[in-house]
Amino acid sequence: MDLESLNGKIKNYNQILNNTKSYRKDWSEGLKKMISSTLESIIKKTKLKAILEIQDEIENLEVIMLSLGTEVSGIAEKIPNSKAYRPYIKTNGSLIYQQLFNGKIMIMIAYPFIEGYGQPKPPKMLEILRPEEFKEGYVVHHVEQFMREIIDWEDYDDDIPEKMGFTPIGFKPNTETIAENED
Repeated sequence: MDLESLNGKIKNYNQILNNTKSYRKDWSEGLKKMISSTLESIIKKTKLKAILEIQDEIENLEVIMLSLGTEVSGIAEKIPNSKAYRPYIKTNGSLIYQQLFNGKIMIMIAYPFIEGYGQPKPPKMLEILRPEEFKEGYVVHHVEQFMREIIDWEDYDDDIPEKMGFTPIGFKPNTETIAENED
């Protein structure tokens, strides 16, 4: 009986289990604090109106979230037979650092959403990193990506549907042919 291939898989499995323990230790002994303090510093230095939320009710599945908060959206539903209006609440979006079950860190963006107005755009995963890959500069880069996505959402323009993840329907000029005919 040849068990060489199986032994390799078992060795790989045991290494992955050890990695998970190591990643969780790295998170609790420094990475969580580094991400939190870097985000707090960004908020302070840029005067970004944001709050830092830490969800640590479940050990080894913790979340650090840079939230732009919630507010009245400016859109309101008229209440029938009344002069009153019910405002729609807007969640302004979040940058999320989620510790995964295996100790790796998933970074994603939750887009703004106005309750009662369409369906929320699904979150965008930026990347998954091992703790040893994670550097302070990545947090700044993630916040830049987050702000770019939030700006695109807030400044939605149907002249550029690709920015919002939509594919235009209908006539689309062939710009290569037009350019060739102009010569």
